[in-house]
Amino acid sequence: MAATRLIPLHINKGKTIARCLAERTDYSQNGEKTSGGEYVTSYACDPETADQEFLLSKRQYEHITGRHQSRNIIAYQIRQSFKPGEVTPELANKIGFELAKRFTKGNHAFLVATHIDRAHIHNHIIFNSTTLDCTGKFKDFRQSWQAIRQISDILCLENGLSIIQPKPPAERKKRTDYPKTVTIRAHIRQAIDTALCQKPQTFEQLVSLLEQAGYSCRPGKVLSIRGKNQNRFVRLDTLGLGYSEKELRATLEGKTVRHHKSNLLQSTRQHMNLLIDLQSAMVTAKGPGYQRWAKVFNLKQMAQVLRFLQEQGIDDYTVLKERTEQASVEFDRLLVTIKQLEQQLNETSVLKKHIINYAKTRMIYQQYRKAGYSKRFFEDHRKALTLHKAAKQAFSQLDGKIPRVKELNERYTEILVEKKKLYAKYRQLKEQTREYQIASKVAAMILEKEEKEVMQVHQQPEKTYER
Repeated sequence: MAATRLIPLHINKGKTIARCLAERTDYSQNGEKTSGGEYVTSYACDPETADQEFLLSKRQYEHITGRHQSRNIIAYQIRQSFKPGEVTPELANKIGFELAKRFTKGNHAFLVATHIDRAHIHNHIIFNSTTLDCTGKFKDFRQSWQAIRQISDILCLENGLSIIQPKPPAERKKRTDYPKTVTIRAHIRQAIDTALCQKPQTFEQLVSLLEQAGYSCRPGKVLSIRGKNQNRFVRLDTLGLGYSEKELRATLEGKTVRHHKSNLLQSTRQHMNLLIDLQSAMVTAKGPGYQRWAKVFNLKQMAQVLRFLQEQGIDDYTVLKERTEQASVEFDRLLVTIKQLEQQLNETSVLKKHIINYAKTRMIYQQYRKAGYSKRFFEDHRKALTLHKAAKQAFSQLDGKIPRVKELNERYTEILVEKKKLYAKYRQLKEQTREYQIASKVAAMILEKEEKEVMQVHQQPEKTYER
């Protein structure tokens, strides 16, 4: 099974054609993604000089035809993604090469890079928009994506792979709900809310907490903030109600209470939270407005806990404690399993790197031996010989024979697929454990409060009436 997509590669603003081609080809041939370039093949060009050959053909095209490139499409990329665990890197590269050859009819130079760094093996096929004879260019025709998909499906069937079965039009459902995008200002508002949860005493401490979180603050008539992946500064008075410097200072001084609703993404179901201790709020001289809000907040949280207990069919505090402990133990066990898988992924990746380094530096090490372990030779090839020595040390620690890179890739894919399955369960169990823990603590707080009230009633002296 393979999913395909055709992507035109344009000239980026402020960059030359040569630089754009070099960046695209370098990324596709990344050694960490292609097992040190083992799964990179090409047609009518050399992978190491593909960008220069593409550029030379474009210059020859202008010289032969006298036409100047008006459109900014310099090449095309075909992405071909396979079902996890169904194909080997060698077969995927072979299928990608044949797909590019049939689609371009052999009239365009191309390179095929098979990436194995993800659970799904996928091909990056980049072919030159200029033909080999430098007299024409590729014209993206209508429904070219369908032609690529048909060729890919035929190749998958020829090699014993499955294909994606399209649903009949009557069974297709049009997507109506789309995830909301989080704006830059929403991220800044979230950062401010997080900093306020740490209870800074002054506005300067709030600014310091934002800077520790990775935000840049620029003083001025109005304070401006810029995040890590943000190009421009954003003024506080443009963040919305409750986020101007004046309002934040008033909140920190206890003069006002924040009642606004955040514009951040929220789940359809509100999360449960612990109850607020009203006695401590009165001791710290919180205003009456805050106390009224806290009472309403506590009532809402108790209602959510009650609904949660009804959904889970729990009517006894002992049962709630047992389920809370059971969920916590299961969550901890799953977390240990995920960490073990991550360690196996790291060990597999490191061993594969040592095998590749050993193969690359083997000839240099043999020359080093023939040179009588010359110090001058060692200094000239220090990096290669150091990598070779590290690889031999890693091999000496293995119990059995040294595995092949293909076997390590298959093992890496299997572990990665298993880890992703467990992560889905991990997120679900994490939320469930959190709900159980909060429900257990809220129930304990309510029972403790009821016991105190009962004790106070019993301790009150009986009233006597005189006739």
